[in-house]
This record gives sequence, C-alpha cells and structure tokens, in this order.
Amino acid sequence: MSLFINRDYLRLLKLFHPLKSSRLNKHSSALSTNLTKKKMRAKLEGDQRNDTLKQLDTSGWKLVDDRDALSKTFLFKDFNQAFGFMTRVALLAEKLDHHPEWFNVYNKVQVTLSTHDLNGLSTYDAQMAQFMDQCASGTKENNK
Repeated sequence: MSLFINRDYLRLLKLFHPLKSSRLNKHSSALSTNLTKKKMRAKLEGDQRNDTLKQLDTSGWKLVDDRDALSKTFLFKDFNQAFGFMTRVALLAEKLDHHPEWFNVYNKVQVTLSTHDLNGLSTYDAQMAQFMDQCASGTKENNK
C-alpha cells in the first residue's frame, strides 16, 4: 500500500505541531482575530435563508428534522480520499473557527452543520457547505 501525502496534509501537520516560543505571539494575535470573527457570524434569516437553502438543496444538503441544521452524506472512492476531504475541510474550519459535526467510516463522511452559539444556521454554515461541495466535486463517487 502506498501513502500519498499532499500539501493539505502537510499544512495540517504544521497546524498541530507544538508551538515554539517565537511563535507564541503570532498565535496569540490569531486567537484574538478568531474572537473577532465569531462576532461577525450572522444567522441565516428571511430571503437570504430561503435562497441559500434552495441552492444547497440542489446539491444534496437537507435540513435536519429536530434542529436548525443541515446534513449531507459524502461517498468517496476509499478511505484515503475521504480522509483527504476531511483534512481540506479541517483547514478551513480552523481558519473560520467553525467546526462541523461529522462521522467517518471508511469511504463515507456524514456531516451536520449548525452554529451552536446562534442556535441555528449561519452564513458560516453556508460557506462551509459550499466549500465541502467544491472539495468533493473532484471525486468519482456520487454524493447523496
């Protein structure tokens, strides 16, 4: 079995590398930036919500029955492709400080998106869903 390491995987490794003392200040400023980003999240409401949900519905995203959230199941060729998808999404999630709920078994990734601090769907959920669709569009398996 061969191991394929791509740039996203290397970036993820760097992300979890123990911080050196010279990088602490840089990390601290990134933390304050993330706190600012949190304040900029906006709950999806009205026409914006309807338009966004209509667009996401066409790409397979469905509203969750018991809460204000979106879900979708992605199928990939194999585990390596599924994990690569999750790695790419993890990099954006860290950048936005907005993390999906997900479950992975072999080639299947089940995703649920919701913004917990707003108790519902936000612009970040829409952005994350669109990014996931873009990442998965290069795969050969169908998404459901």
